[in-house]
Amino acid sequence: MTAQWEFVLCDALAKVHPVRDPRPVAAETRFQAFLGEPASFQLAYRPPMEPTFRNPSPLHVRVEGDAADLVTVASVDLVPCSFVALPGHDDGYEFDEPGLYPDVLRPIPDGGVPVRFGSWAALWFDVKTADLARAGVHELTIVVTAPDGSDLYRAPVTVEITGIELPPLDIVSSHWMHLDALADHYGLEVFSEEHWAVVERFMASAAGMGATSLLAPVWTPPLDTAVGTYRTVVQLIDITTTEDGYRFGFDRLRRWLDVCRRTGITGVEVAHLFTQWGARATPAIVVDGKRVFGWDVAATDPRYRELMEALLPALQAVLDEEWDREHVVFHISDEPSGEEGLASYLAAKAVVADLLKGWTVVDALSEHSFYSSGAVEVPVVATNHVEPFLAERPERLWVYYCVSQDRDVANRFIGMPSARNRAIGHQLFASGVDGFLHWGFNFYYTWHALRRVNPFEDTSAGGAFPAGDPFIVYPGPDGTPWPSIRHRVFAQAMWDHRALQAVRERYGTAAAHEIVDPDRTLAFNRPVLDPDHYYRTRQRLTAALTD
Repeated sequence: MTAQWEFVLCDALAKVHPVRDPRPVAAETRFQAFLGEPASFQLAYRPPMEPTFRNPSPLHVRVEGDAADLVTVASVDLVPCSFVALPGHDDGYEFDEPGLYPDVLRPIPDGGVPVRFGSWAALWFDVKTADLARAGVHELTIVVTAPDGSDLYRAPVTVEITGIELPPLDIVSSHWMHLDALADHYGLEVFSEEHWAVVERFMASAAGMGATSLLAPVWTPPLDTAVGTYRTVVQLIDITTTEDGYRFGFDRLRRWLDVCRRTGITGVEVAHLFTQWGARATPAIVVDGKRVFGWDVAATDPRYRELMEALLPALQAVLDEEWDREHVVFHISDEPSGEEGLASYLAAKAVVADLLKGWTVVDALSEHSFYSSGAVEVPVVATNHVEPFLAERPERLWVYYCVSQDRDVANRFIGMPSARNRAIGHQLFASGVDGFLHWGFNFYYTWHALRRVNPFEDTSAGGAFPAGDPFIVYPGPDGTPWPSIRHRVFAQAMWDHRALQAVRERYGTAAAHEIVDPDRTLAFNRPVLDPDHYYRTRQRLTAALTD
């Protein structure tokens, strides 16, 4: 029976398709990671193609060796993808048709590892320690057994956890975590103790992925919301009226900041001051327990200026008390565009510009005119529109990708190979930009948040976005976040960046660039899709830091 089973040890950049030929590509049996970084690999397996295995029993997996306690194992589960790629996409996709594809990393159930008749499946292994005393070369053995206890697979794996501690990420890695999605999905009262517990778990997951900054919902963020509709209120600041004006309560904001500190989040993004795609209206701000601002209140309404005159100085005083303002950013409006959009953006900005002096203001955009006109001082530019900004370099520059960055650039759609996800770490370092932003850490809604979706059944926001764009983490039971393959690979990209920082600190910028981009051809529109490139580069980085 053992000979009929197929097992293939794969690296972390492989995607094991259930039925696709050829068989998964075998990797070397030696894996490496830095101190605190997971060394990740996969074991692909397929049962015998015989009628007696049409209803196979679950398997059991264990790890033997001196570092077995450092290993976690998950099942790579398939998720349905109804919209995988936009029409006219480039050739850099692994899958482009609707189907079931590997993504979510599900903890191994008590009953054992699931087996799909006639299909490949995979297990995901992470080996991790931040303890210098546990660093070194570890010989492990992966053992897979049948229900009767007999061995189906037994193979050695060597994992090296280097004793190299890398510097913290020196760019902003911003991901928008949607607190309403957590409350709505789990059926929790917003800011109840249960909700706070879930928020902290998901925040820790974001930090583990390499996020350094999250969007703080000081008021419910006016993002991805259909005109005239409103999302579940997740406002951290209490606002009440008095005879003298307004009174503010910041207890929930201070608690949010405490959670950031505990989970390793170092940056704070204040939610946008005006609505998305034009800055024409105000956020849905609650005062005295009811919504007072929103789509029906124009951005330039004097009542909003009156509120901001009181609220922003009070908010900034709390932030100065609790946080380093060098790691705080404000937003005016997300993704303005066109001449009309520029005019409305400038009109909205004028309402609060004097109240934001001395603070960093950043906004996502694609059109160079918003920067060249002086409307946006720190632009966050789509990676497929960044070249003019690199040619006329702002003092500070961030980049982002999302649904529209489907050709010629890095992204993390489920249909793309993992190497295309990992590419962003090299690109960010080589370009020298100051930050990266993504809108969808956990957006569990359809387009414009018109209804909720079950992310285990709908990975495309109801067909609005390519699968995987709306979220990179899944809501497991009991408020536990389940990572995805893409979550793990994006983390690797951020570790790549940190390793390049370490080389730069030790040997200089030229030496780091010689490792990551020796031919000086790396650009945002030329991601390297060869998985071996990332392993070869990592070996050179490790060698440089070891020497």
